[in-house]
Amino acid sequence: MATFSYQAYDTSGAKFEGEIDASDKKQALELLKQQGLLPSAIQPTKSARKSVFGFSEKISLADLEFLTSELSLLLASGVRIDRGIDIIRKNKAKPSMASLLSDISQELKGGSSLSSSLRKYPDVFSPLYCNLVELGENSGNLSQVFADLAKDLRFRRDLQRKIIGSLTYPLVIFFVCVLSVFFVFNFIIPRMSSMFDGMQEIPWYTSMLLSTSRWLNDYQGILFVLITLSIALLVMLLKKPPVKFWLQAKMLSVPFINTSILTVERIRFNSGLALMLGAGLPIDKAMALCIGNLSNHDLRKELEIAKDKVKSGDLLSGALKQTRIYPPFFVSLIEVGEESGNLEIVFGEIAHRSRQEFESWTEKMTNLLEPLMILFMGGLVGGIVIIMLLSMISVNDFGL
Repeated sequence: MATFSYQAYDTSGAKFEGEIDASDKKQALELLKQQGLLPSAIQPTKSARKSVFGFSEKISLADLEFLTSELSLLLASGVRIDRGIDIIRKNKAKPSMASLLSDISQELKGGSSLSSSLRKYPDVFSPLYCNLVELGENSGNLSQVFADLAKDLRFRRDLQRKIIGSLTYPLVIFFVCVLSVFFVFNFIIPRMSSMFDGMQEIPWYTSMLLSTSRWLNDYQGILFVLITLSIALLVMLLKKPPVKFWLQAKMLSVPFINTSILTVERIRFNSGLALMLGAGLPIDKAMALCIGNLSNHDLRKELEIAKDKVKSGDLLSGALKQTRIYPPFFVSLIEVGEESGNLEIVFGEIAHRSRQEFESWTEKMTNLLEPLMILFMGGLVGGIVIIMLLSMISVNDFGL
């Protein structure tokens, strides 16, 4: 069975576009005619696109949020889950998502549950996502579960966008700075070097400038290769658990950066807890599932210890107080939640406050990085220009 995309018209001349499953093109044409449509174009759908390195196009956080929110709307409208997946696949999904949804659809038609089908794609659907879907299937409240998941994914997407946005401007400035330096050393300085030909003595800063320019002209290809290899080696090392965990531990001890790490991890953990508790899971099981949402190894270990203490009968607030992820104010909120039995609301409030805190941190970081990068660019490029001017003036001072 293959999937074909088509453009067709009905008897009144209205245009239709979509996809249809058929064994071949001939059968697809017959099925469209049976629906009263006259095809004007029909072709097999493209499989998931490949990148220049041969890897399949990755399903992004925005794609997952789109799928989740669409499923929530379709289920709330009374559409069956298998039918909803087919509707999204045929009408709105990009190739990589369409391929995934086609596989999930086949699993559902084969008798598998939605949660078990999603668990076969751990790179796309987290354990928390799959467990909430399973709870929704068992309770018959799958539409609300997808709505809550979509809300959480929407925040994570916005968070990702804020981080990228806050770093874009400083990175652009840095890139322009590097290009400016390379332009000066490759084109400007070599042309002015003839001014110093035949001089018996030149200032040390002029000599340094000319030597650097000659070195870059002779070895910049090797320099570029070394930088590329260094970046590739760094990426490979960061994928190895010992190096990754060591770096994560060091980052938690760096002022200003550790604040953002703790805040982001607190958001992930508490938003997951609010969802799991709202779905009716006990606190120890909810903690076990939400710990997997964290990316920092040290914080995961701290929360694992807290989970074991809660499981053995300790108070939740006392166990979480011993972790770095909860400052005293949030621990007091958890104490209130324990006494009132409203832990779901408390964890939701902590996640909300942490989101506001992170947005404030992001704004501060952006406001700080922009002038620092401008100063860096101005200092580096301006310093080179000043040395060039001093070198030109030195021609008159030293003479030929």
